[in-house]
Amino acid sequence: AAGGYTIHLGDRTEIREDFTDWTKHVVIANEESSEPVYIRVRAFSGSQYTLLYSGEGWSLGSDGYYYYRDMVNGGASTGPLDIRIEGIPEDPEEMARFNVVVIYESTSVRYHEDGTPYTVEETDWSELLDTGSTISGGTEGGGEA
Repeated sequence: AAGGYTIHLGDRTEIREDFTDWTKHVVIANEESSEPVYIRVRAFSGSQYTLLYSGEGWSLGSDGYYYYRDMVNGGASTGPLDIRIEGIPEDPEEMARFNVVVIYESTSVRYHEDGTPYTVEETDWSELLDTGSTISGGTEGGGEA
């Protein structure tokens, strides 16, 4: 139920994704040797499908991304972000063309002069470290999701 391409621009993060009951369960892991990062995630699908997000520690930003509120240290992971897919096609031919694309981005945690970290809301997302996407397939009926 997963596949895709990851672009590595420095520190390394990796998307882990499970797909059950028309819900993608997304976790982003930060490689052990990497510096602390903040993570944001967004999914895309056809306009006829509704994506419902939920997960502890995740919140919707004004730009449509879901932001993980805590920094993710090297060797750690985000909590799961569940993306429920609604409006699933019933026609097997339509299901074969059905895709949901999940992208994520990470950026370094920056610090104030007093040593306290910027919050995820204060973070400059124009300085991305790692960005990746996954196009997943393998719905219960054998199509893509």
